Amino acid sequence: MEKISLNLTLAEAVKIQNAIRAGLDNVPSAEELERMVYVANRIFEPVRHAVCGDRPLAVTSFFRSPAVNRLVGGSSNSQHCKGEAMDLDADVYGNGGNRSIFEYIRDHLSFDQLIWEFGNDKEPAWVHVSVTSVGNRGQVLRSLRGEGGKTIYVQV
Repeated sequence: MEKISLNLTLAEAVKIQNAIRAGLDNVPSAEELERMVYVANRIFEPVRHAVCGDRPLAVTSFFRSPAVNRLVGGSSNSQHCKGEAMDLDADVYGNGGNRSIFEYIRDHLSFDQLIWEFGNDKEPAWVHVSVTSVGNRGQVLRSLRGEGGKTIYVQV
């Protein structure tokens, strides 16, 4: 399978520079791939169309194998490891803005978790979003740096 949605390739969805440098495989199982297709079509494609005007939108992290997740310091229960979460960054290609992505998802799409990742009060550095096929929580959070650089999450 080359594409997991109209405008997103599997190669883009599994590419993590740190994993490549470390020589780690980042290959989803059939079940994880099925979830990735679901997320790409329910989140990525609508956002790309509505916010970016069908221009490119960067996926900076999507699927992470457990080894890759440990390498990047991800949460041990990260939905990235299940193929249910992606990080989007409109700034990479200059098409739209991360705030616009965040607000569009919050206001128009069904999601499990939506996180305004770092940045400032006007613009997140990137947007994390997850979605499941059943039982989405609709949880909206903001990540901040706490004491000692530890990430903390607050309800928005």
